[in-house]
Amino acid sequence: MVKPALDGAAITRGAAFAQRMYTERAGQLFAGYVLRDPLVRTGLRPWSSDPYPLYEQIRARGPLSKTSIPGVRVSMDHAICKQVLKSRDTGVTDPSQTGTSVRGPQEIDLSLLQLDPPDHTRIRRVAAPAFTPRRMAAYETSIEKVVHQLLDDAERQGTFDLQRTLSAPLPIAVISDLLGVPDADTDTFTRYGTALGSALDGISSIRQARRVFAARDALEDMFARLIEERQRDPRDDMLTLLSQADEGQISAKEILPLCQLLLVAGFETTVNLIGNAVYQLMANPQQWQLLVEDPNLAEGVVEETLRFDAPVQFSSRRANADLDLGGAVLKEGRWVVLGLAGAGRDPQVWDRPHEFDITREPGDHLAFSSGIHYCVGAPLARLEATIALRAIAQRLPTLHRAGKAPVRPTRTIHGRSKIPLAV
Repeated sequence: MVKPALDGAAITRGAAFAQRMYTERAGQLFAGYVLRDPLVRTGLRPWSSDPYPLYEQIRARGPLSKTSIPGVRVSMDHAICKQVLKSRDTGVTDPSQTGTSVRGPQEIDLSLLQLDPPDHTRIRRVAAPAFTPRRMAAYETSIEKVVHQLLDDAERQGTFDLQRTLSAPLPIAVISDLLGVPDADTDTFTRYGTALGSALDGISSIRQARRVFAARDALEDMFARLIEERQRDPRDDMLTLLSQADEGQISAKEILPLCQLLLVAGFETTVNLIGNAVYQLMANPQQWQLLVEDPNLAEGVVEETLRFDAPVQFSSRRANADLDLGGAVLKEGRWVVLGLAGAGRDPQVWDRPHEFDITREPGDHLAFSSGIHYCVGAPLARLEATIALRAIAQRLPTLHRAGKAPVRPTRTIHGRSKIPLAV
């Protein structure tokens, strides 16, 4: 089959996209290496492998500080981050830029992450029923079954990569079951999830753009086919719910981005929550021993990991009116980058903030955001991670590191690309 040639408009859009992408990348490199902006450095090597010292540099500059990016402020202050996330005078879009920004030849639509009310409220209402307490209770048995099957494989291997053997297959199995995706291929979905997750930092190269758009197109094709099937053959899954929703709830063009978001968010949050938790346990043997002796501490491990080494490190908001943030003023029209992970180590909120302590009383961390954009899938991520960590401690008490665990080269999503372990 001969593909149609690109028209002139498509070529122009592609050229504009490439020009903007490389201009932005050049600006980041200058700001990071020359201007020494700690916020920009969180996305550049070598600093990206351990961004937490940079968060302390930002904190030392004040609760709300300037960046090298015009009109952008940054905060690692827990109180300010929480206030901004909950404020009705902030949003995730810039109304003045609607329809005027330079877009690529193909666009990545992040659904709820890019929407303000009333559209955000309307679409979130469609997704919320999939994550009710009743649904979570129904999933507990199936999650335990999957976890033990994956641990059987880990024991057979003896030495294994946690991310490939358990952390990635588990959320893919769960979220694909929730959505109604039959026979999901773990390696393929991991590749898609990782590619789309990297787009949260922006696209910085043609190679990355190809991976991201290829994943987006493949998932759109798959979900479009499955939605058509559910219209003919309804089942008890999210795709059936979406296929039967009327236009007043969610439009046809909004369904596919929502499916992609649920898949990617369900994957990225959980794979890195489990991975970061086990990594920190291995780095803190006394904490690991506490969990082995009392596997019911698994919930505490989950909450401490979310505070100490969060899977999602940043969010951002635009001020739609002047905001008084504890004496610091965020002017209308300015953006603020919220360091969710930095807020988790705010010494004004936690004693010994830089210590990993699974017996710590659960605090008000912001790892799942707050306000109207609080993660709709947080209960499912917590459930999966708790069951997995409890089972790992029960079945693999002699677990230990078996190699280096490199940090993924991403800024918003934080985790390890692999975690070699041995039984």
